[in-house]
Amino acid sequence: MYQRENTRQVRIGRLKLGGSKHVVIQSMASIKTSRVEEVSKQINRCAVLGAELMRVSVLDEKDAKAIREIRKRITIPLVADIHIDYRLALDAIESGVEAIRINPGNIGTEDKIKAVIDACKEKNIPIRIGVNSGSLDHSIYHGNESIRAEYLFESAKKHVEICEALGFQDIVVSLKGSNLLETIKAYELASEYFPYPLHLGITEAGPKDTGLIRSAAGLSPLLLSGIGDTIRISLSDEPEEEVKAASRLLHDLGLKRDYPTFISCPTCGRTEVNLIPLAKKVQSYLEEHHINKTVAIMGCIVNGPGEAKHADLGAAGGKGRWAIFKKGKVLRTVSDDVIFEELKKEIEHLD
Repeated sequence: MYQRENTRQVRIGRLKLGGSKHVVIQSMASIKTSRVEEVSKQINRCAVLGAELMRVSVLDEKDAKAIREIRKRITIPLVADIHIDYRLALDAIESGVEAIRINPGNIGTEDKIKAVIDACKEKNIPIRIGVNSGSLDHSIYHGNESIRAEYLFESAKKHVEICEALGFQDIVVSLKGSNLLETIKAYELASEYFPYPLHLGITEAGPKDTGLIRSAAGLSPLLLSGIGDTIRISLSDEPEEEVKAASRLLHDLGLKRDYPTFISCPTCGRTEVNLIPLAKKVQSYLEEHHINKTVAIMGCIVNGPGEAKHADLGAAGGKGRWAIFKKGKVLRTVSDDVIFEELKKEIEHLD
Protein backbone atom coordinates (compact mmCIF):
# COMPACT_ATOMS: atom_id res chain seq x y z
CA MET A 1 0.00 0.00 0.00
CA TYR A 2 1.26 3.47 -0.86
CA GLN A 3 2.10 6.07 1.81
CA ARG A 4 -0.21 9.07 2.25
CA GLU A 5 1.52 12.44 2.31
CA ASN A 6 1.71 13.76 5.88
CA THR A 7 0.60 17.38 5.38
CA ARG A 8 0.05 20.11 7.94
CA GLN A 9 -3.35 19.60 9.54
CA VAL A 10 -5.95 22.37 9.54
CA ARG A 11 -9.37 22.53 11.16
CA ILE A 12 -12.50 23.55 9.27
CA GLY A 13 -15.09 23.72 12.00
CA ARG A 14 -14.97 20.31 13.68
CA LEU A 15 -13.45 18.70 10.56
CA LYS A 16 -9.74 17.87 10.52
CA LEU A 17 -8.16 18.17 7.10
CA GLY A 18 -4.64 17.02 6.29
CA GLY A 19 -2.08 15.11 8.27
CA SER A 20 -2.45 11.49 7.26
CA LYS A 21 -6.22 11.59 7.73
CA HIS A 22 -8.70 10.23 5.25
CA VAL A 23 -9.47 12.06 1.99
CA VAL A 24 -12.38 14.45 2.58
CA ILE A 25 -15.15 14.60 -0.04
CA GLN A 26 -16.57 17.99 -0.88
CA SER A 27 -18.81 19.62 -3.45
CA MET A 28 -20.34 23.01 -4.18
CA ALA A 29 -23.95 24.12 -4.00
CA SER A 30 -25.47 24.90 -7.39
CA ILE A 31 -28.20 27.23 -6.08
CA LYS A 32 -27.78 30.93 -5.32
CA THR A 33 -26.71 31.17 -1.70
CA SER A 34 -29.36 33.73 -0.70
CA ARG A 35 -32.05 31.06 -1.35
CA VAL A 36 -31.45 29.70 2.13
CA GLU A 37 -34.00 26.89 2.31
CA GLU A 38 -33.15 25.41 -1.10
CA VAL A 39 -29.39 25.61 -0.56
CA SER A 40 -29.64 24.08 2.91
CA LYS A 41 -31.67 21.14 1.62
CA GLN A 42 -29.18 20.55 -1.19
CA ILE A 43 -26.25 20.62 1.24
CA ASN A 44 -28.00 18.17 3.56
CA ARG A 45 -28.70 15.81 0.66
CA CYS A 46 -24.99 15.89 -0.18
CA ALA A 47 -24.08 15.25 3.46
CA VAL A 48 -26.30 12.15 3.53
CA LEU A 49 -24.46 10.86 0.45
CA GLY A 50 -21.03 11.38 2.04
CA ALA A 51 -19.97 15.02 1.62
CA GLU A 52 -18.06 16.29 4.64
CA LEU A 53 -17.56 19.84 3.38
CA MET A 54 -19.58 22.12 1.09
CA ARG A 55 -18.74 25.35 -0.70
CA VAL A 56 -21.14 28.15 -1.56
CA SER A 57 -20.71 31.10 -3.91
CA VAL A 58 -20.79 34.55 -2.36
CA LEU A 59 -21.74 36.93 -5.16
CA ASP A 60 -23.21 39.76 -3.11
CA GLU A 61 -24.04 40.94 0.38
CA LYS A 62 -27.28 38.91 0.46
CA ASP A 63 -25.30 35.73 -0.11
CA ALA A 64 -22.83 36.62 2.64
CA LYS A 65 -25.58 37.31 5.15
CA ALA A 66 -27.45 34.13 4.18
CA ILE A 67 -24.55 32.03 5.49
CA ARG A 68 -25.63 32.66 9.09
CA GLU A 69 -29.05 31.14 8.40
CA ILE A 70 -27.67 28.27 6.33
CA ARG A 71 -25.32 27.30 9.16
CA LYS A 72 -28.34 26.77 11.43
CA ARG A 73 -29.83 24.26 9.00
CA ILE A 74 -26.86 22.06 8.03
CA THR A 75 -24.58 19.58 9.77
CA ILE A 76 -21.27 19.94 7.88
CA PRO A 77 -18.80 22.85 7.60
CA LEU A 78 -19.21 25.53 4.98
CA VAL A 79 -16.63 27.24 2.73
CA ALA A 80 -17.34 30.65 1.22
CA ASP A 81 -16.14 31.05 -2.37
CA ILE A 82 -15.01 34.64 -2.92
CA HIS A 83 -14.10 36.40 -6.15
CA ILE A 84 -13.29 40.06 -6.92
CA ASP A 85 -14.63 41.79 -3.79
CA TYR A 86 -12.64 41.07 -0.62
CA ARG A 87 -15.36 42.75 1.47
CA LEU A 88 -17.62 39.80 0.76
CA ALA A 89 -15.04 37.56 2.43
CA LEU A 90 -15.17 39.77 5.52
CA ASP A 91 -18.98 39.62 5.52
CA ALA A 92 -18.96 35.82 5.15
CA ILE A 93 -16.51 35.48 8.02
CA GLU A 94 -18.72 37.67 10.17
CA SER A 95 -21.67 35.41 9.27
CA GLY A 96 -19.85 32.38 10.69
CA VAL A 97 -18.44 30.57 7.68
CA GLU A 98 -15.81 27.95 8.61
CA ALA A 99 -13.38 28.55 5.73
CA ILE A 100 -12.70 30.94 2.87
CA ARG A 101 -11.65 30.16 -0.67
CA ILE A 102 -10.01 33.01 -2.57
CA ASN A 103 -8.67 33.02 -6.10
CA PRO A 104 -5.36 34.91 -6.14
CA GLY A 105 -5.78 36.14 -9.68
CA ASN A 106 -8.81 38.25 -8.91
CA ILE A 107 -9.10 39.05 -5.20
CA GLY A 108 -7.17 42.33 -5.44
CA THR A 109 -4.11 43.95 -3.91
CA GLU A 110 -2.08 42.66 -1.00
CA ASP A 111 -3.69 45.05 1.48
CA LYS A 112 -7.08 43.50 0.68
CA ILE A 113 -5.64 40.02 1.13
CA LYS A 114 -4.22 41.17 4.47
CA ALA A 115 -7.64 42.33 5.62
CA VAL A 116 -9.06 38.88 4.87
CA ILE A 117 -6.15 37.13 6.59
CA ASP A 118 -6.51 39.27 9.71
CA ALA A 119 -10.21 38.38 9.91
CA CYS A 120 -9.42 34.68 9.46
CA LYS A 121 -6.79 34.84 12.20
CA GLU A 122 -9.29 36.38 14.57
CA LYS A 123 -11.88 33.65 13.92
CA ASN A 124 -9.38 30.77 13.56
CA ILE A 125 -10.57 29.76 10.11
CA PRO A 126 -8.40 28.53 7.20
CA ILE A 127 -8.02 29.93 3.70
CA ARG A 128 -7.91 27.86 0.56
CA ILE A 129 -5.62 29.40 -2.04
CA GLY A 130 -7.65 28.30 -5.03
CA VAL A 131 -5.71 28.57 -8.27
CA ASN A 132 -7.28 27.46 -11.50
CA SER A 133 -6.40 27.80 -15.14
CA GLY A 134 -9.08 30.42 -15.75
CA SER A 135 -7.76 33.00 -13.30
CA LEU A 136 -4.01 32.82 -12.84
CA ASP A 137 -1.99 35.61 -11.33
CA HIS A 138 -1.54 38.25 -14.05
CA SER A 139 2.09 38.86 -13.15
CA ILE A 140 2.87 35.20 -13.91
CA TYR A 141 0.60 34.36 -16.83
CA HIS A 142 -0.20 36.90 -19.54
CA GLY A 143 -2.72 34.85 -21.48
CA ASN A 144 -0.70 34.46 -24.67
CA GLU A 145 0.22 30.78 -24.51
CA SER A 146 -0.97 27.41 -23.30
CA ILE A 147 -1.31 27.04 -19.56
CA ARG A 148 1.46 24.95 -18.05
CA ALA A 149 1.84 23.35 -14.66
CA GLU A 150 4.48 25.87 -13.71
CA TYR A 151 2.01 28.76 -14.06
CA LEU A 152 -0.45 27.07 -11.72
CA PHE A 153 2.29 26.27 -9.22
CA GLU A 154 3.94 29.71 -9.29
CA SER A 155 0.56 31.45 -8.86
CA ALA A 156 -0.16 29.35 -5.80
CA LYS A 157 3.37 29.82 -4.45
CA LYS A 158 3.18 33.60 -4.72
CA HIS A 159 -0.01 33.85 -2.71
CA VAL A 160 0.96 31.23 -0.17
CA GLU A 161 4.07 33.31 0.49
CA ILE A 162 1.90 36.39 1.05
CA CYS A 163 -0.02 34.47 3.71
CA GLU A 164 3.16 33.14 5.30
CA ALA A 165 4.72 36.62 5.39
CA LEU A 166 1.69 37.76 7.37
CA GLY A 167 2.13 34.90 9.83
CA PHE A 168 -0.75 32.83 8.50
CA GLN A 169 -0.36 29.09 7.93
CA ASP A 170 -3.88 27.67 8.15
CA ILE A 171 -3.79 27.14 4.40
CA VAL A 172 -5.21 24.66 1.91
CA VAL A 173 -3.94 24.78 -1.68
CA SER A 174 -5.59 23.79 -4.95
CA LEU A 175 -4.22 24.00 -8.49
CA LYS A 176 -7.02 23.02 -10.84
CA GLY A 177 -6.74 22.92 -14.60
CA SER A 178 -8.73 21.32 -17.38
CA ASN A 179 -5.59 19.85 -18.99
CA LEU A 180 -5.09 16.56 -17.17
CA LEU A 181 -1.35 16.13 -17.62
CA GLU A 182 -0.51 19.72 -16.66
CA THR A 183 -2.79 19.51 -13.64
CA ILE A 184 -1.17 16.28 -12.45
CA LYS A 185 2.26 17.86 -12.83
CA ALA A 186 1.16 21.00 -10.97
CA TYR A 187 -0.04 18.96 -8.01
CA GLU A 188 3.17 16.94 -7.99
CA LEU A 189 5.15 20.19 -7.82
CA ALA A 190 2.91 21.46 -5.04
CA SER A 191 3.23 18.23 -3.07
CA GLU A 192 7.01 18.46 -3.15
CA TYR A 193 7.06 22.12 -2.13
CA PHE A 194 4.12 22.89 0.19
CA PRO A 195 3.54 21.34 3.62
CA TYR A 196 -0.14 22.25 3.38
CA PRO A 197 -3.17 20.08 2.57
CA LEU A 198 -4.03 19.84 -1.12
CA HIS A 199 -7.53 19.98 -2.53
CA LEU A 200 -7.66 17.95 -5.76
CA GLY A 201 -9.88 18.53 -8.75
CA ILE A 202 -10.02 18.75 -12.53
CA THR A 203 -11.80 22.01 -13.25
CA GLU A 204 -14.44 22.34 -15.96
CA ALA A 205 -14.36 18.59 -16.55
CA GLY A 206 -17.68 18.68 -18.41
CA PRO A 207 -20.99 16.78 -18.29
CA LYS A 208 -21.29 13.61 -16.27
CA ASP A 209 -20.15 11.11 -18.88
CA THR A 210 -16.94 12.91 -19.89
CA GLY A 211 -16.41 14.59 -16.51
CA LEU A 212 -16.25 11.27 -14.69
CA ILE A 213 -13.62 9.95 -17.08
CA ARG A 214 -11.49 13.08 -16.95
CA SER A 215 -11.68 13.31 -13.17
CA ALA A 216 -10.85 9.65 -12.61
CA ALA A 217 -7.97 9.83 -15.10
CA GLY A 218 -6.58 12.99 -13.53
CA LEU A 219 -7.08 12.30 -9.84
CA SER A 220 -6.31 8.59 -9.58
CA PRO A 221 -2.55 8.90 -10.29
CA LEU A 222 -2.28 11.57 -7.61
CA LEU A 223 -4.33 9.71 -5.02
CA LEU A 224 -2.42 6.49 -5.67
CA SER A 225 0.81 8.43 -5.08
CA GLY A 226 -0.47 9.54 -1.67
CA ILE A 227 -1.18 13.09 -2.86
CA GLY A 228 -4.42 14.83 -1.90
CA ASP A 229 -6.32 15.54 1.30
CA THR A 230 -9.70 16.47 -0.14
CA ILE A 231 -11.35 16.12 -3.54
CA ARG A 232 -14.19 17.45 -5.62
CA ILE A 233 -15.36 15.73 -8.80
CA SER A 234 -16.41 18.79 -10.82
CA LEU A 235 -19.29 17.95 -13.15
CA SER A 236 -21.80 19.88 -15.21
CA ASP A 237 -24.42 18.17 -13.07
CA GLU A 238 -26.00 18.34 -9.63
CA PRO A 239 -23.63 18.31 -6.62
CA GLU A 240 -25.22 15.09 -5.37
CA GLU A 241 -23.78 13.38 -8.45
CA GLU A 242 -20.35 14.82 -7.65
CA VAL A 243 -20.47 13.40 -4.14
CA LYS A 244 -21.49 9.93 -5.33
CA ALA A 245 -18.72 9.96 -7.95
CA ALA A 246 -16.09 10.98 -5.40
CA SER A 247 -17.23 8.27 -2.98
CA ARG A 248 -17.10 5.62 -5.68
CA LEU A 249 -13.63 6.71 -6.82
CA LEU A 250 -12.15 6.72 -3.32
CA HIS A 251 -13.74 3.37 -2.54
CA ASP A 252 -12.35 1.74 -5.68
CA LEU A 253 -8.88 3.11 -4.87
CA GLY A 254 -9.03 1.64 -1.36
CA LEU A 255 -9.30 5.05 0.30
CA LYS A 256 -12.88 4.77 1.53
CA ARG A 257 -13.92 1.53 3.17
CA ASP A 258 -17.40 2.43 4.41
CA TYR A 259 -19.11 2.30 1.03
CA PRO A 260 -20.98 -0.35 -0.98
CA THR A 261 -19.11 -2.49 -3.49
CA PHE A 262 -21.43 -2.93 -6.44
CA ILE A 263 -20.70 -5.28 -9.35
CA SER A 264 -22.78 -5.67 -12.50
CA CYS A 265 -22.05 -7.03 -15.95
CA PRO A 266 -22.06 -4.90 -19.12
CA THR A 267 -24.69 -7.14 -20.81
CA CYS A 268 -24.39 -8.81 -24.19
CA GLY A 269 -26.46 -10.87 -26.61
CA ARG A 270 -26.69 -13.67 -24.04
CA THR A 271 -28.62 -11.47 -21.59
CA GLU A 272 -32.21 -12.67 -21.19
CA VAL A 273 -33.25 -10.55 -18.20
CA ASN A 274 -33.94 -6.85 -17.68
CA LEU A 275 -30.55 -6.16 -16.11
CA ILE A 276 -29.71 -2.50 -16.75
CA PRO A 277 -32.63 -0.86 -14.89
CA LEU A 278 -32.25 -3.39 -12.07
CA ALA A 279 -28.54 -2.60 -11.68
CA LYS A 280 -29.23 1.14 -11.47
CA LYS A 281 -31.98 0.68 -8.88
CA VAL A 282 -29.91 -1.66 -6.70
CA GLN A 283 -26.84 0.60 -6.77
CA SER A 284 -28.90 3.67 -5.81
CA TYR A 285 -30.57 1.74 -3.00
CA LEU A 286 -27.24 0.57 -1.56
CA GLU A 287 -25.70 4.05 -1.67
CA GLU A 288 -28.71 5.91 -0.34
CA HIS A 289 -29.12 3.49 2.57
CA HIS A 290 -25.37 3.20 3.35
CA ILE A 291 -25.33 -0.57 2.98
CA ASN A 292 -21.61 -1.26 2.89
CA LYS A 293 -21.68 -4.77 1.45
CA THR A 294 -20.69 -6.39 -1.83
CA VAL A 295 -23.64 -6.96 -4.16
CA ALA A 296 -23.39 -8.43 -7.66
CA ILE A 297 -26.02 -8.30 -10.41
CA MET A 298 -25.06 -10.55 -13.32
CA GLY A 299 -26.96 -11.18 -16.53
CA CYS A 300 -25.92 -14.55 -17.89
CA ILE A 301 -24.50 -17.96 -17.05
CA VAL A 302 -20.91 -17.24 -18.21
CA ASN A 303 -19.66 -15.10 -15.31
CA GLY A 304 -22.87 -14.64 -13.34
CA PRO A 305 -22.84 -17.52 -10.86
CA GLY A 306 -19.14 -17.08 -10.09
CA GLU A 307 -19.40 -13.35 -9.35
CA ALA A 308 -22.68 -13.72 -7.47
CA LYS A 309 -21.34 -16.53 -5.29
CA HIS A 310 -18.43 -14.41 -4.05
CA ALA A 311 -20.59 -11.44 -3.11
CA ASP A 312 -22.44 -10.92 0.17
CA LEU A 313 -25.54 -10.95 -1.98
CA GLY A 314 -25.87 -11.66 -5.67
CA ALA A 315 -28.28 -12.36 -8.46
CA ALA A 316 -27.56 -14.23 -11.69
CA GLY A 317 -30.18 -14.03 -14.41
CA GLY A 318 -31.27 -16.10 -17.39
CA LYS A 319 -34.44 -16.76 -19.42
CA GLY A 320 -36.46 -14.17 -17.50
CA ARG A 321 -35.60 -15.55 -14.04
CA TRP A 322 -32.99 -14.80 -11.38
CA ALA A 323 -31.12 -17.00 -8.94
CA ILE A 324 -30.48 -15.15 -5.68
CA PHE A 325 -27.24 -16.03 -3.87
CA LYS A 326 -26.33 -15.14 -0.29
CA LYS A 327 -22.72 -15.74 0.69
CA GLY A 328 -22.36 -18.41 -1.98
CA LYS A 329 -25.59 -20.31 -1.37
CA VAL A 330 -28.59 -20.22 -3.69
CA LEU A 331 -31.61 -19.04 -1.75
CA ARG A 332 -34.28 -19.22 -4.44
CA THR A 333 -35.14 -18.24 -8.00
CA VAL A 334 -37.60 -15.45 -8.81
CA SER A 335 -39.05 -13.80 -11.91
CA ASP A 336 -37.81 -10.62 -13.58
CA ASP A 337 -40.78 -8.58 -12.37
CA VAL A 338 -40.17 -9.15 -8.62
CA ILE A 339 -36.37 -9.39 -8.42
CA PHE A 340 -35.80 -5.87 -7.06
CA GLU A 341 -38.25 -6.26 -4.18
CA GLU A 342 -36.85 -9.69 -3.36
CA LEU A 343 -33.29 -8.34 -3.33
CA LYS A 344 -34.35 -5.49 -1.05
CA LYS A 345 -35.70 -8.01 1.45
CA GLU A 346 -32.36 -9.80 1.48
CA ILE A 347 -30.31 -6.60 1.58
CA GLU A 348 -32.17 -5.47 4.68
CA HIS A 349 -31.10 -8.65 6.49
CA LEU A 350 -27.40 -8.66 5.54
CA ASP A 351 -25.20 -8.81 8.62
